[in-house]
Amino acid sequence: MTVQGYPAHRDVPVAFAPGTGDCRRREDAINQTMQTALIGKHLDRSSLAYTADALVVAVAVSLPWSTSATSILIVLWLIVLVPTLNVASLRTVLATPAGGLPVALCVFALLGLLWSVAPLAERLDGFQVFFRFLAIPLLLAHFRCSPRGMCVIGGFLASCVVLLLLSWATKIWPSLWRPMVTAGVPVKDYVVQSGEFLLCAFGLIHWALSAWRQKRWQVAFSLAALAVLFLANIVFVATSRASLVVFAALVVVLALQRFSWKGALGVLVGGAVLASLAWMSSPYMRARILAVSEEIDRYQGEGVGTSSGYRLGWWKKSLGFVAAAPIIGNGTGATRELFRRAAVDDPNLQDAVTDNPHNQTLSIAIQLGLIGVGLLYAMWIAHLLLFRATELAGWIGAGLVVQNIVASLFNSQIFYFTPGWLYVFGVGVLGGMMLGRGPNGATRQTASARESGVVPRYERRQ
Repeated sequence: MTVQGYPAHRDVPVAFAPGTGDCRRREDAINQTMQTALIGKHLDRSSLAYTADALVVAVAVSLPWSTSATSILIVLWLIVLVPTLNVASLRTVLATPAGGLPVALCVFALLGLLWSVAPLAERLDGFQVFFRFLAIPLLLAHFRCSPRGMCVIGGFLASCVVLLLLSWATKIWPSLWRPMVTAGVPVKDYVVQSGEFLLCAFGLIHWALSAWRQKRWQVAFSLAALAVLFLANIVFVATSRASLVVFAALVVVLALQRFSWKGALGVLVGGAVLASLAWMSSPYMRARILAVSEEIDRYQGEGVGTSSGYRLGWWKKSLGFVAAAPIIGNGTGATRELFRRAAVDDPNLQDAVTDNPHNQTLSIAIQLGLIGVGLLYAMWIAHLLLFRATELAGWIGAGLVVQNIVASLFNSQIFYFTPGWLYVFGVGVLGGMMLGRGPNGATRQTASARESGVVPRYERRQ
């Protein structure tokens, strides 16, 4: 029997049952029509759904390693996914703030092409980064009924573990890997790597806490040790200063998610102790943090281009661009053209013309004004509210959104390739799992699974 495009699986646990009763009641009427109209009688819709799941896992595995492989896999996933989409399910997702607001932001960016001050090529290039938001409702709709959300999370974690081992190995033996800009960063850059590792550590700590409370001591210690290896890599191998701020925010999130106020206070104290130990034991991390004030002084006093100095210059100019067009902005893709014009009168900007002011709010505000910023913040809030459930997927999802929000203070986080797609797929997969469970979580899922004929194996044995 097929439920929502998936054959009934007798070994699927209750929490990951492939279809729910409400899905079935709302969508059965349209399933057969859509199956005939979209893919015909000779195409196995369930096989395509499995393939779409597998491709999402492949995307998660490829994200830490290769932008080219990830891009190809995303295109293949879209080709396979479209014939399996259920119009009723997608419409339901688009009616929610979590699914509808990303689309609204993308549509407003499309309209922003009309009043942009940039050349046409730069307008279209600027719109490309908004286009990825359209994948969020597609993922929400698909993983609302898919049982393989945790497989995607597991694939990403396994891929990051391999990258972690390679990072430590190339830090110890730099000649082991191809030439690297930063020792211990075998692919991409230290900002991306430290962000991925921090998210993995956050999820592993949650997993370890759950294992500890279930008295699976060996599993808990193993997961905690792996989390420490991820954090140690950030401290001693490749430190992103933004990730250190994100770490502090995630400690607060972890404390609020898993502990009472006394326990939360203990977690915060423990986090402060760990940060102090890292500060004392890592000259590399100290140098990275203390360099901020020196970089600003050299930029302002000597006109020397530095990372922190450029950021201050970009932020100052960006506020002026926003003030010139506060409501609807200067148009999609306008950032580089505005900085190009400003560099004519400001010698400090002549070598720093950019389309990235290194702040997500300013990046949106320059192009789409306060309306665009309102849509961005509303989307973040909607995604945070989506992850209120007290379970692993909800905890990790909330951590992902908080990481994105805090990191966006220092970078245009969603517009970067890897962090942007990580946010899109993370929210889409984990959020779909939340929508599939409904407000009553596993209880509702169990009843729906029984109604759909999908009875978990342990119940049949009884």
